Amino acid sequence: MKVTDIKTFAVDCFRTNWVFIKVYTDEGIDGVGEATLEYKEKALIGTVEHIKEYLVGQNPLDIEKHWHNIYRDAYWRGGAVLMSALSAVEMALWDILGKSLNVPVYQLMGGKVNDKVRIYVNGWFAGAKEPEEFGEKAKTAVKRGVTAMKWDPFGKNYLNISNAELDKALRCVASVREAVGDKVDLLIEGHGRFNIPTGIKIAKELEQFKPMFFEEPVPPDNLDALKMVRDKSPVAISAGERLYTRWDYKRMFDIMAADYIQPDISHAGGIMELKKIAAEAESRYIPFAPHNPSGPVANAATLQLAASCPNFEILEIMYSDVDYRKDITNESLEYKDGYITIPDKAGLGIEINEEECLKHPYRPHTLRHYTGALTDIRPAKTEFYF
Repeated sequence: MKVTDIKTFAVDCFRTNWVFIKVYTDEGIDGVGEATLEYKEKALIGTVEHIKEYLVGQNPLDIEKHWHNIYRDAYWRGGAVLMSALSAVEMALWDILGKSLNVPVYQLMGGKVNDKVRIYVNGWFAGAKEPEEFGEKAKTAVKRGVTAMKWDPFGKNYLNISNAELDKALRCVASVREAVGDKVDLLIEGHGRFNIPTGIKIAKELEQFKPMFFEEPVPPDNLDALKMVRDKSPVAISAGERLYTRWDYKRMFDIMAADYIQPDISHAGGIMELKKIAAEAESRYIPFAPHNPSGPVANAATLQLAASCPNFEILEIMYSDVDYRKDITNESLEYKDGYITIPDKAGLGIEINEEECLKHPYRPHTLRHYTGALTDIRPAKTEFYF
């Protein structure tokens, strides 16, 4: 079997662009992956073209060899663009291998540890601005069976936050806690916003609401800063969506900078790299909670991985999406009581519809985190997809 082509599909999805890749072979077995990077898609697509120059003509089943060579030969190793492209290609190669053997990818990872995985939802707050609006939207989510939800209540603040803005953020958390009661887990997103003293201050204020964790309280560039917040935080700290490969994670593990780790399958190196990172975390009794706010292919790949990880804890998933998400893939999720069942189809268990992807071409989008538009992540017409 030989690789004959790689194509990239950038699909506008309102808040960003999904980036899917498809690897084709001379035996008619194709594989799909996802490299949704959020806002740097042109650089990503160019990187996939460089990988294509290496991979065409190669045996797609030699996955570890190709990962090693692509990573090594980049010379300037790591980083979001290279690793996202490599992650997507790696996913597609596992998809091809699973299809060629007619088994789901989790079987190639050692089989199932988990038949189903617990999820927490992101995006349930779309359009909310005031604390009371968050509370009302949280009630709606719980009525649909949601048992855990995450959001960023900190507006457009960066590094510091005024007492007035912090008070509003805490009123938002209080509104949601009151709306959902004590049985629903709340996860508070920091988006790497704050400096050390501010992160510590916020963590202490959050304790009263009993959150599952406070995510990424400080920017991702300095793990010692994260460690300083964790050491003084009365609530669990999670981080890792902007770390790439086991080498980045080595430093996090060496200093025990987080209570939960959150590598992203589309950015940190793909399925096997996350499996290795999760195993390293397992040896330290750190729960594995993958970052997963992207599209349907990344979600399918993360579910396959989660099935095989003993220290898997909880999986992020988007609550709703553009109404054409159902058209661009054959995604079918079985959701019940806060859990999603692991699919058993061959490979990743998902296919993209190339024609439908082309109907929603790339559109430029910008980062909303520090503009006050963070909750504007959905168009007026959306659909629930689990």
